[in-house]
Amino acid sequence: MTLPPLFAAWRQVLRAGYGWSALRGDISAGLTVGIIAIPLAMALAIAVGVAPQHGLYTVLIAAPLIALTGGSRFNVSGPTAAFVVILLPITQQFGLGGLLLCTMLAGLILISLGLLRAGKLIQFIPYPVTLGFTAGIGIVIATLQLKDLLGLQPGGQPQNYVEQLQALALALPSAHAGDALVALVCLAVLILWPRWVPKVPGHLVALAVGALFGLLLERSGLPVATLGERFSYSLDGVTHAGIPPFLPSLAWPWQLPDANGQPLRLSFELFRQLLSPAFAIAILGAIESLLCAVVGDGMTGSKHEPNAELLGQGLGNLAAPLFGGITATAAIARSAANIRAGACSPLAAIIHAGVVLVAILLLAPLFSYLPMAALAALLLMVAWNMSEARHVLHTLRIAPRNDVLVLLTCLSLTVLFDMVLAVGVGLLLAAGLFIKRISDLTDTAELPKRLYRELHDLPAHVQAYAIRGPLFFGAAEKALSVLRRFNPEVKVVVVEMSAVPLLDMTALAALDNVLRDYRQQGIGLILVGTTAQVRLKLRRAGVQRADGLLAFVRNLQQAREKALHWLNPEPAQANSERIQAK
Repeated sequence: MTLPPLFAAWRQVLRAGYGWSALRGDISAGLTVGIIAIPLAMALAIAVGVAPQHGLYTVLIAAPLIALTGGSRFNVSGPTAAFVVILLPITQQFGLGGLLLCTMLAGLILISLGLLRAGKLIQFIPYPVTLGFTAGIGIVIATLQLKDLLGLQPGGQPQNYVEQLQALALALPSAHAGDALVALVCLAVLILWPRWVPKVPGHLVALAVGALFGLLLERSGLPVATLGERFSYSLDGVTHAGIPPFLPSLAWPWQLPDANGQPLRLSFELFRQLLSPAFAIAILGAIESLLCAVVGDGMTGSKHEPNAELLGQGLGNLAAPLFGGITATAAIARSAANIRAGACSPLAAIIHAGVVLVAILLLAPLFSYLPMAALAALLLMVAWNMSEARHVLHTLRIAPRNDVLVLLTCLSLTVLFDMVLAVGVGLLLAAGLFIKRISDLTDTAELPKRLYRELHDLPAHVQAYAIRGPLFFGAAEKALSVLRRFNPEVKVVVVEMSAVPLLDMTALAALDNVLRDYRQQGIGLILVGTTAQVRLKLRRAGVQRADGLLAFVRNLQQAREKALHWLNPEPAQANSERIQAK
């Protein structure tokens, strides 16, 4: 087995050539996307229940490693909103240590998928499934932001979406006007600014306006919750507000705290509990990254290497948790911004990580002034864009009924339960409906003898049918059962099969039952126009020619001659005797 090539994206760059203009484009794109990534990384880390610096560490470690080893020239990786619904319950149950260990397990699974060359399999996930669970994730993320948007203080830790809504409703009396006003101003900037000045990232302006407005409200006596109030770090025994202005150090996940603040204890039971969410992280990461690569290919005319991209994503998620980074995957919005800003190679993604590095070292104290409501407003817009409400409504209007059912099922299960169940049920439902749709294309119909020159004068003892479509487990029994419905006087059955492209084991078993019944009743079967593939499968299954019982012919004319010979073999025998007498 040949291994997927690491550094596939860089190989493409070197083959295409790289010059000063490409370097300028990468520098410009890296700076632009890096500025975009800083607040998003912090906001997404907060959304999954960890301190904001862990989102920055993810960009710092995972993004350049994935860019170096992956298979897409334009993907920009880091924390993404899609993972919030998976990672938050892990953090609540297992703490930071459990989250990082689960991310490492997901990295190993992604590496295995890359080595098994499973990158092409992602394309078999139906669009309604993908659209359904991404829209559901968007709804869940938006709901989670209501707490910080309004400054609510809900009690307890709700375990599902319905309980979350109930807790938020009960906490409405605790809303703070200052947080709500900051959120409202930030949302207005996020919506209106891109229409006025599209070249300047609107979320940066929104956060700056939100921070200044929050300070103004504080001075006027209206409190506003900030990042510095919510998060802190310790240095030499002294507690400081905000995020640490230094680089992360190497630490094994099991040395970090669990949900109770104690060091995570490794055990077989822990790995067993983390394996299912790790698999969900890996599958979602693969889907998200490869979809992002496809979008990049469409925007640039390039071609990514899917298995190398899986390997790169796996390596990034295996290494980042060692330095405090959470789950990373390619982000479609940041990758699209990367391309629009002039990126030509993975160097842009590496430069974007360098921008985050500078921000950690130089700007960390300023991040303490960011209002939590402003970050929540930013994530609310991310959730809106992720939900793709326009695409959902358009699909509901124009899609076939079966696809609408799959979409709504995945959306509902994602919101009410979890994404793993939604994708599993969605795939099973989509597969079942597809099988039903294909089976409806397979049918067996009687051939009217008057319409076929070769059949029009055949006696009533001959019955002719035609089978159209694939004979597989979903259609074989229905199609072949028709061959048993005829006049008891029939002695020969002709079946035209030129439009049967394949048959599976279920079809072979059903055909064997038909042949067994025919032998008992003394009925001969003539198969017409079978393809080479179908004949090969029949031969391997032991379905062989037998005079008077089973024959294979090329066309209806040969079927006519064979049927007449079986019905009246005496003339042929008499001719043979005359030839021998001469």
